[in-house]
Amino acid sequence: MRLLLALLSLSLIWGMSFMFIKILVPVVGPMGVVFYRCLFGALAIFIYLIVKGRVSYLFKRLPWGSLILVGLLNALIPWGLIAFSEERISSSLAAALNATTPLFTGILGALFFSRVLKLRQWSGVIIGFIGILFLIEFNLGSFFKEDWIGVVPMLIATACYGFASQFTKKNLSDVPVDILAIMTLAVGTLGGFIMMFVSGDVQLFTPIIERDILISLIGLGVFGSGIAYLLFFYMIQKGSAEYATLVTYLVPVTALFWGSAYLDEAVTVTMVVGLLFIFTGVYLSGRTTKAEKRLLQKSA
Repeated sequence: MRLLLALLSLSLIWGMSFMFIKILVPVVGPMGVVFYRCLFGALAIFIYLIVKGRVSYLFKRLPWGSLILVGLLNALIPWGLIAFSEERISSSLAAALNATTPLFTGILGALFFSRVLKLRQWSGVIIGFIGILFLIEFNLGSFFKEDWIGVVPMLIATACYGFASQFTKKNLSDVPVDILAIMTLAVGTLGGFIMMFVSGDVQLFTPIIERDILISLIGLGVFGSGIAYLLFFYMIQKGSAEYATLVTYLVPVTALFWGSAYLDEAVTVTMVVGLLFIFTGVYLSGRTTKAEKRLLQKSA
């Protein structure tokens, strides 16, 4: 029951995150969103470490090079691209495109991390791509002329997530998950602060004291980054990685709900059909047979 509650809570939190980004981007800019999101999330996890008496872990020997790379590919770059993208597309479409993350994870795993994709998994990749075509309503002319400015950054962001996930699995399995989370957010905070000045998004404090903006920052940073990480890792530890990744199926659905309920964003029939294709593709790509599970257990 607790695992189910954690799964539903995480899907609602991450689904709402796209709505918060949509609200914040016009105020603080894409890199401002990255900076504040990472800052609030890192502070939340730091408080968690204090409560758990685990702050000393931050001063132990850590693989800094790998942690910085994961911070760049799992926070700074993709979150900046997502914020940039949401200046041009709806939060619902952004969340739907985010559901392609497992598809990119499988492809990049096969290309760079010696992961072998079976026919079933390649079928999932193709079906997922068909889902993307539905999301842009098969309007390829518009996609290449205009929509790509918002769509392509989202796809690059999900590819970053996919590579970072494979890299983390291979190179950072010995780092505690809460330490990995806070270091990822710390890299995003520092990089976001620098890029905020480079890009001109330097509205530091005046806008965020407004009630609605502050609520959005707390929602996106504390909940969408800090608490969300802890819920996700809780499900991995108490359940399994397979169970935790089920949230991928639910986030676009909850994002559609939040975007429709609070931002008056239209939910089209083709978007729903596209989501169904993506869900099917993700399921086929991520499904593990009993024989494969036994093989993984032997190699563990």
